[in-house]
Amino acid sequence: MFAIVDAKFLGPGVKQFEIVAPRIARAQRPGQFVIVRLHDRGERIPLTVKASDPQKGTITLVVQGIGKTTMLFNELGAGDAILDVVGPLGKPSEIEQLGTVVVIGGGVGTAIALPTAKALHDAGNTVLTILGARTKDLLILEDEVRAVSDETFIMTDDGSYGEKGLVTDKLNKLVADRKIHLVLAIGPVPMMKAVAESTRAGAIKTIVSLNSIMVDGTGMCGGCRVVVGEKSAFACVDGPEFDAHQVNFQVMTQRNAMYRDKEKVALDKFLANKDAEVEYLRSACRMRQAEDELKTAGEHVAYA
Repeated sequence: MFAIVDAKFLGPGVKQFEIVAPRIARAQRPGQFVIVRLHDRGERIPLTVKASDPQKGTITLVVQGIGKTTMLFNELGAGDAILDVVGPLGKPSEIEQLGTVVVIGGGVGTAIALPTAKALHDAGNTVLTILGARTKDLLILEDEVRAVSDETFIMTDDGSYGEKGLVTDKLNKLVADRKIHLVLAIGPVPMMKAVAESTRAGAIKTIVSLNSIMVDGTGMCGGCRVVVGEKSAFACVDGPEFDAHQVNFQVMTQRNAMYRDKEKVALDKFLANKDAEVEYLRSACRMRQAEDELKTAGEHVAYA
């Protein structure tokens, strides 16, 4: 079992968890993810690690409650536990000193972009960060982003905070005014596609993270197959970060929609039986924790 030591909402439906996972905390690098399973009947979901603390032995995950499992996850809090956390998986972000880099976080993608932005800044780059959200209420982690950025720009669709407009509006202005050596964009697929088109003409190296399409995290299911440079790749084992100018976003959009109907059925069923689902999760966790304690006690007796 993996204990949750801290949990708090960052915004509507978006919750941050600090989870005890010492081996992962020691090995994790920016850009990598873990596969989480809440209980023995649960599905496996990929979540990128926002941060890790090797001294405390914890990792930090940010969960947006949009489907059955993520909404169930967000019912948990400090003192609860989850069954499985496997990782770190995927290739780490490539960190090097390039000059001026633009990091773009759309919605919950900000949590995924944050550790790479910090690593790029620590490597000596000038980091310009653009955060995008539909409204001010949906903007997350602004203070943490500002702490690792030389300049931070806020864009909201409705103009309720920062500047009104899209992240690409600010990106186009930065590209016109400055020499940009790298762009990293993480967020909704339409946003990443728009960023790729904004930088294509100027041949600015642009990286996107395709974590949202992943399923089992091992490459065995084939659910995260993407087309990159006319070749097939798996987002989980070959990525999750890829050259944005080589990604076929049309194929990715189609794959992202493959399970939409089944996901809706699962979500509707969950919402109709939410209390029972939450109680099963908590009781399963309590039983597994008791089993672990008995096993540990037995090991101590055996070695006494």
